[in-house]
Amino acid sequence: MATKHGLARGLDALLPETDLPAGVTEIAVSQLDPNPDQPRRTFDTQALEALAESIRQAGVLQPLLVVENGAGYRIVAGERRYRAARMAGLQSVPCVVRDMTEQERMEAALIENLQREDLNPIEEAAGIRALMEECGYTQELAAKRVGRSRPAVANLLRLLQLPESIRELVKAGELSAGHARVLAGLADESRQLALAERAVREGMSVRELERLAAQPGEKPAKPEPKPLPSELNDMQERLQNVLGVRTALHGNLKKGKIILQYDSAEELEAIYEAMERLENE
Repeated sequence: MATKHGLARGLDALLPETDLPAGVTEIAVSQLDPNPDQPRRTFDTQALEALAESIRQAGVLQPLLVVENGAGYRIVAGERRYRAARMAGLQSVPCVVRDMTEQERMEAALIENLQREDLNPIEEAAGIRALMEECGYTQELAAKRVGRSRPAVANLLRLLQLPESIRELVKAGELSAGHARVLAGLADESRQLALAERAVREGMSVRELERLAAQPGEKPAKPEPKPLPSELNDMQERLQNVLGVRTALHGNLKKGKIILQYDSAEELEAIYEAMERLENE
């Protein structure tokens, strides 16, 4: 059996495999109501049409997850399949009916939204933040639910602190997640904006932006320090990925200092946990 991606494992805990008919029921499309709290607000028309054509050829391969709602049913997960099935002219679709708490319904809908292949890093970060806020999860627990490491989740959430114009560039694909992480490591918003604009204009790679970001800002009164050696740049990035907090190295291969910047009690706790792991090794 093929190994599933981490995000897929989260929803599989609530929805059985499609090749197991037990518990799967055909329900009329007319009896199904969309989830009013659906975290996904927009559906790409062309993608829906492509899915509808696939459904015409092969049917709905994965059942919808629903709960009873009066005389009908409310969709918890699978609204995209529901919409495409209607476009394809289906009269009924396979469903799994579950008794679920409000939190379980919200969690299932959020996790399904995070499984979308077309998610950009900002949308993924917003989805994880919503999962934490709606379900009361810590970063650690949210990371487990979506099959990510805690540092990876922390790095994603930091992208939401970027100025809106930079977040829009990431959504549009003009800046990658790697570019965004570099910019998120800068404390000066005006410098973030300036470097983002320059990176887009000049088509910079992530490594080129890292080198530029490592240089000091516009402060004529102070001499410009030398750029970090590539080994220290690599080490700085590794530390940041492992710890999940902003990390800055200053100096050279013989002497220098490491600055760890945390923006929440959870990030401070993550640094402490990392130190404990090192002590126990």
